[in-house]
Amino acid sequence: MTSCRICGGPVQEILDLGRQPSANKFLLPSEVEQEFLFRLAIGACADCTMVQLLEDVPQELRYHSAYRYLASGSASHRKHFEQDARRFLETELTGPDAFIVEIGCNDGVMLETIAQAGVRHLGVEPASAVAEIARGKGIDVVTTFFDADTAADIRAAHGPAQVVFGANTICHISHQESLFRGLDTLLGPDGVFVFEEPYLETIFGALAFDQIYDEHVFYFSARSVQAMAARFGFELVDVEEVPLHGGEIRYTIARPGRRRPTEAVHQLLAREQEIGLAEPETYARFGMTVAQVRSDLLTLLHEIRDSGRTVVGYGAPAKAATVTNYCGIGPDLVPFTCDSTPAKQNLLLPGTHLPVLPPEEFHKAAPDFALLFAWNHAEEIMAKERAFRERGGKWIRYVPQVRIS
Repeated sequence: MTSCRICGGPVQEILDLGRQPSANKFLLPSEVEQEFLFRLAIGACADCTMVQLLEDVPQELRYHSAYRYLASGSASHRKHFEQDARRFLETELTGPDAFIVEIGCNDGVMLETIAQAGVRHLGVEPASAVAEIARGKGIDVVTTFFDADTAADIRAAHGPAQVVFGANTICHISHQESLFRGLDTLLGPDGVFVFEEPYLETIFGALAFDQIYDEHVFYFSARSVQAMAARFGFELVDVEEVPLHGGEIRYTIARPGRRRPTEAVHQLLAREQEIGLAEPETYARFGMTVAQVRSDLLTLLHEIRDSGRTVVGYGAPAKAATVTNYCGIGPDLVPFTCDSTPAKQNLLLPGTHLPVLPPEEFHKAAPDFALLFAWNHAEEIMAKERAFRERGGKWIRYVPQVRIS
């Protein structure tokens, strides 16, 4: 029995996705034999309900100089994070010496707007290559992991923060106790910790099982976040639905008694109770349905290959590693996938070693089908690739079920 990383309670296994690689560790052919693999499985704490990985991949293996993900790669992401920044500028960062810290600032997609407004800021980003991109935009960045010691250094150098922000980052941090000690040091008395993360109900309800990979240590719900915040001396005071990645929640946490919890918090907690989000039956149903998706997808891909038609992948997000490795989708079924991120091109997808090629190769191949790994950007991608559909090409999607469109 595994112990909960948050409260130490017993954790029961929910889903085992098999041996998997580090999802953003794209490979050169010469690196294949040395590839790191681990058991990708999740479980739920019987006490605080936190859903989490059963095996942890060291953070130094997940975030490194060759880390490939760039948050600015999507137009919808750029628009979203600009809106986040403007919201902070209009609400929390209105004082004469306001200061915001972003944990995992990536390439500066959010802090760029803050910097342009002349507001004091600091990004904390452990992946040196993407941190350098942020610096090139005029953003102040330190290349390190965020923990209690980092927070103390920031407080000593810059003073208290009105906002500490994280997007698709906080669920990556396995040492939440050190994170919250850092928040206690860094935040001013009325400061807030705001973070946006994939929502457990979305993963379960939409069968977005490919959101499960090594970087995502935790899978948050309002109930588990409320329990986590209380355990470490804070309070959940607001929640808001966010459309990114198929459905996320923006959580706002403050010191106890400094802000009144909104009605949205009570409503989301009640909804989770009503749908039985933390019930064993929900976990069991999720596991069985994910197995059915795998069966359906493999059946379809084999039928396409056996009929002499062609299919290639579209996108190389981290989630592509999960679905291809869990389902056993190799180059025999999908010869390659294409991605617009130059740093991923001409490398191999982790685990299954599908070649990642530039988008021009998608057009040259003129496949009959495209397997949409980057399904959370479906609208943006399909608008860009209208010519593919016009000549008879069809999209294969597998969230929440396998279908052709």
